[in-house]
Amino acid sequence: MKKMAGVFSFFREGWGELKRVRWPNRKELLSYTAVVLTTCVIMAIVIFLFDLGVSELLQLLGLGR
Repeated sequence: MKKMAGVFSFFREGWGELKRVRWPNRKELLSYTAVVLTTCVIMAIVIFLFDLGVSELLQLLGLGR
């Protein structure tokens, strides 16, 4: 029974914390989403180019397929 009281207390405190969160408005949310997507695309391109460069280097050294 004491464990159930702890579980309920955990969720009650968590709900209280969520009430104090400052949620972004629509404009901020779209801006943050654009930043994240742009960063992901840039990082994917950087990793692709690095992988391509290493593959070419290994082929030049005769270690690639």
